[in-house]
Amino acid sequence: MTTANESGGDSAPRRLTVLQMLPALDGGGVERGTLEIAAALVAAGHRALVISEGGGLVAELEALGAEHVTLPVGRKSLFTLRHIPTVRRLLREKQVDILHLRSRLPAWIGYLAWKGMPAASRPRLVTTVHGAYSPGRYSAVMTRGECVIAVSDSIVAYIREHYPEVDPDRILRIYRGIDPTRYHPEFRPDEAWRERFFAEQPQLAGKWILTLPGRVTQIKGQLDLVEIVAGLKAQGVPVHALLVGGVHPRRQAYWQQVRTRIAERGLADDITWLGSRGDLREILAISDVVLSLTSKPESFGRTVTESLALGRPVLGYDHGGVAEQLACLYPEGGVSVGDVDQAIQRLRDWYETGAPPRPVTLPFSLERMQRETLALYGRLVTGQAELE
Repeated sequence: MTTANESGGDSAPRRLTVLQMLPALDGGGVERGTLEIAAALVAAGHRALVISEGGGLVAELEALGAEHVTLPVGRKSLFTLRHIPTVRRLLREKQVDILHLRSRLPAWIGYLAWKGMPAASRPRLVTTVHGAYSPGRYSAVMTRGECVIAVSDSIVAYIREHYPEVDPDRILRIYRGIDPTRYHPEFRPDEAWRERFFAEQPQLAGKWILTLPGRVTQIKGQLDLVEIVAGLKAQGVPVHALLVGGVHPRRQAYWQQVRTRIAERGLADDITWLGSRGDLREILAISDVVLSLTSKPESFGRTVTESLALGRPVLGYDHGGVAEQLACLYPEGGVSVGDVDQAIQRLRDWYETGAPPRPVTLPFSLERMQRETLALYGRLVTGQAELE
């Protein structure tokens, strides 16, 4: 595995054009990371392009000075293959230096467009493995980059186990990062926000607040949260849980299952769904504990780091990237995967005696993630230079 700080030579950096591809620009860690790299590129004087189907973050992307091309490259249909010539044309016309693929179906479109170009005129190809995808040929496209970014050591191990043909020197671990100027223990939501939020959510008065951030999907642990709340209530903890995350139309059946379970357990007054929010930082900051209950190992739990940076304790299932983060930053927060009883006991103890103190400083910074990614782009294009 290559280390992110390897570089050589002292050639002056040149202006690059970098094109990132992903399905859409709605909320999510991949989407947020795409904007963060676009922002770093623009700030460094480079040109940032993004291809996606669009979404709520397009305006923010364009406000950064990046360019967006609307193309439905993430729709799971054979008709999506018709976009391959369009992407190839864009690579030529925009004189793209780096093609950065961030999700499987858009990666296939981008990879086939790139592969169909003469080798001498292709951009350099980067892929980021954001998660432990189901192994197989479809997911293998995420390892086709000339450099393959892994977002945690657990993802490095996943690539090596399932795709042993990938040269370890092509794998570069770059942790996701947070902005310490936005996420720090001294942050407090302003009084106007607090007044408005608690006026809208009067059921939180006097409650011990648990927050589970994340889209409503089968793997994010909403059903486990219901059982945790039921168990804490049975032991006399005045708990109220917040679910913060949107529901995709394809997940409506699962969301109905969650709501049914909440009703069956008599918890309609103890669990609130807030939907997708633009003030997640503020919600995390007023939470007593933030949870990470994914049934599948996540590559990197962004909200885990954000919450700890805000000084909030985190309890999470001890696997994947979250296990890495907790082992490094907050080992007291790890519980066995799916062990609801252990989670209930740990949370009850924290309620009664207080959670262990949080770390003062965190190693996972946004600036480092941006710097290491731009340095990679520079080395690929020049063969030796690191971008400033």
